Amino acid sequence: IADEVRNVPFPFNESERSQQMQWHYNNTGNIFAQTSQLGADANVYAAWQLSTGNPDVIVAVVDQGVKYDHEDLAANMWTNTAELNGSEGRDDDSNGYADDIHGFNFVDNTTLTISTKGDAPDHGTHVAGTVAAVNNNGTGVAGIAGGSGRGDGVKIMSCEILGKSESGSSGAGLAGQIRAIKYAADNGASIIQCSWGYPTQSPFTSDSFYERNYAAEKEAIDYFVSKKNNDVLDGGLAIFAAGNDATNFASYPGGYRSYVSVTSFGPDYLPAYYTNYGPGCNVAAPGGDASISPAGTSAAQVLSTLPSELPAELGTDGADYGYMQGTSMACPHVSGVAALGLS
Repeated sequence: IADEVRNVPFPFNESERSQQMQWHYNNTGNIFAQTSQLGADANVYAAWQLSTGNPDVIVAVVDQGVKYDHEDLAANMWTNTAELNGSEGRDDDSNGYADDIHGFNFVDNTTLTISTKGDAPDHGTHVAGTVAAVNNNGTGVAGIAGGSGRGDGVKIMSCEILGKSESGSSGAGLAGQIRAIKYAADNGASIIQCSWGYPTQSPFTSDSFYERNYAAEKEAIDYFVSKKNNDVLDGGLAIFAAGNDATNFASYPGGYRSYVSVTSFGPDYLPAYYTNYGPGCNVAAPGGDASISPAGTSAAQVLSTLPSELPAELGTDGADYGYMQGTSMACPHVSGVAALGLS
């Protein structure tokens, strides 16, 4: 891609530091002189000349809970206006979920708003920021489909299913995942952003095994994929992380032939040391690679939003922003780009 395309100026007023450190959006090739490669990014500065988002597009973050009142996420959170009273333990819209104002916690089946306290980690908030942190608000970081600061970003719906780990076996388990995915379909989401999966080990190596043993989950995802919630596609997009086991096939559910599975590269445009690859994988995106960060920094990882009120032992250390790496971080780049496409 021509250099002049990569030299499109940053159009928003977030800090100079975040512009430089979000290499994964627009890599000029001179961020870390020895390892950074021109074009190892999602090329969003050029995309923003066409669109920055659309609030009619809803991305369901099926993950850990999203900090819905984060300074850089609150304006782009999906709001269920049918829940008239909120936080009163009543199911105002009779959809089976009381007080589901910005989504629902399928781990605890809570009738309250989604918890980001206690032992709920930061994974969901981090991926949500990559999809749609609010742009042009003079605060924090930019999101791929976060809008222009005029209320025009895509909306984030939080469907909390994961516990402390990124394994599909943690947290809400299979039953919770099924309910969350159906909830997303029934409440207008066009994309499910799923930075989780099952360990890439036998017998998770074939579509037939997944079809036989996870038929109910497959049925829920297929239901989402078939649900038309926008005017652009005849259905929804199921986007999954490929997995961080450095195996030569994708983890499931993402590895299934009808879903999108995302692998990871670093700012050097090489596969990240941890990424899965090969059969079942569909597209690569920036996910970071700590092994090439300059000494004492996390700069080669992905910078995004975090829930600062979580205790330091859970990794946030009182910060509203921070770095993470993984196919989990690559996946929301693809979800954000897809949301821009729908926008």
